[in-house]
Amino acid sequence: MMVHRLQGVWLKRDLRLNDHAALWEASQVGPVIAFYIIEPEVIEAADFDAVHWEFIADSLREMAEKLAPLNVELRIARGEAVESLRQLHSEFNFEAIWAHQETGLSHTFARDIRVRKWCRSVGVCLHELPQNGVIRGLKDRDGWARAWEKFMGESCQPVSEFKFQATCRIALPTIPTAEALGLKTQEGRSIDLRGGESQGHRMLRSFIEERGHRYHREMSSPLTAYRSCSRLSPYIAWGNLSMRSIVQAVRRAAGEGGMPKVAARSFLSRCHWHCHFMQKLESEPAIESRAFNPACDDLRADGNDTARLQAWQAGQTGYPFVDACMRALKARAWINFRMRAMLVSFAAYHLWLDFRVFRDWLARQFIDYEPGIHVSQIQMQSGLTGINTLRIYNPTKQGRDHDAEGNFIRRWVPELSQVAAADIHEPWKMPDMVQIQCACRIGDDYPHPIVDHLESVRFARAKFSELRRSEDYWNHSEAVLHKHGSRKGGVRNKRPKKSKTKNDRQTQLHLNEKSE
Repeated sequence: MMVHRLQGVWLKRDLRLNDHAALWEASQVGPVIAFYIIEPEVIEAADFDAVHWEFIADSLREMAEKLAPLNVELRIARGEAVESLRQLHSEFNFEAIWAHQETGLSHTFARDIRVRKWCRSVGVCLHELPQNGVIRGLKDRDGWARAWEKFMGESCQPVSEFKFQATCRIALPTIPTAEALGLKTQEGRSIDLRGGESQGHRMLRSFIEERGHRYHREMSSPLTAYRSCSRLSPYIAWGNLSMRSIVQAVRRAAGEGGMPKVAARSFLSRCHWHCHFMQKLESEPAIESRAFNPACDDLRADGNDTARLQAWQAGQTGYPFVDACMRALKARAWINFRMRAMLVSFAAYHLWLDFRVFRDWLARQFIDYEPGIHVSQIQMQSGLTGINTLRIYNPTKQGRDHDAEGNFIRRWVPELSQVAAADIHEPWKMPDMVQIQCACRIGDDYPHPIVDHLESVRFARAKFSELRRSEDYWNHSEAVLHKHGSRKGGVRNKRPKKSKTKNDRQTQLHLNEKSE
């Protein structure tokens, strides 16, 4: 009789059972032991927060409960990855480790190199499998979209088809609290997104069956986005649901008439872009700490004004809609994409802050923090790619467009709760008597604008106009486009045509900018 040796499954950002390639493949070979490693390098990193661990802990508890009846123990280890694997191997003597590929930052990249080296040294086979549309080792974007479609169309492996075999005594693990790990929970948070595969499926069903039917119309305003957006992002980021299963469920619902096709198309395009942006970090890990376009790397060399940074973080910039969005994000650990883009745009263009100054702090605010998307989007919204249109958001216009009556502002900036809709987007313009009547004195109860919008935009445009006169900038932009640019077309930052006059050249440069 053939004896099947134990298979180890290393869980990371894939905390689910359904459509879990590593679990499925390992179960076809032999009995399985699953493990999750709490790594000091990860939980003590500047981009990690208690809100992340609490979501992970919820997910691990549910996984352990679902794996136990299948004769699979989930072991929680704590320590450096190689040392933890060495101890697990000495206890269980697994012959192989199965895991999903992870698109992370430099510390997880270095960790994976150490793990591969250790596996070779002890004769443990390491199998790393893709779990979304990100392709490891990709040279450029030719054919990427077709590969994404192919992957999304392949069959998901349901738990019912797993061939788990008896392993050993099954015991539910003890999951440490955030406090036990030394992680401080931020005050004032009220989060209704709980981790776990079951929670993810409930969120997906409610989105398909009801909440998402006006997604295409209501995803931009924070007044409607909290209900009409899918809010599946944390379940994707921590792997409670696979991207493939979500794509297939939404396509099925649209085809059967359960979800409006226009809403489904809008959502599915964002599923595609999710992997598109992760691919950027996968293909070029250096963008974690340097600009996509190297010519932009020193653009904001002096962009570390502590007072400006702290005012932005506290929601005290004097721009009500910006402050409301920031405070809502900090309280809920989630806000819709357009408002995220506006917050980063304000930090980058109005406050002229370098992305490295606020990157990690902002990561800690997002319950759905995904390094590939986070780094790529912050750089894009800061104008550092050289291939995307500059999007400079007018914070007052955004407020009027997406919160015309000021209801969202009043909820999150109570200092302005008595201010009329006509004044709430520019309260600094209220006459003194009106400020007294509203119980909001600008400069005392609520700050004056930290910067002047028009002056800040003129300054930012002048900096970029100067940068774009460099051939080095355009040469790097072409290289970025070749390696990272979408092959589906769209608006890109174009090299200006040579003009006879300086004014003509400046006009051409500004065609590639957009104020919103």
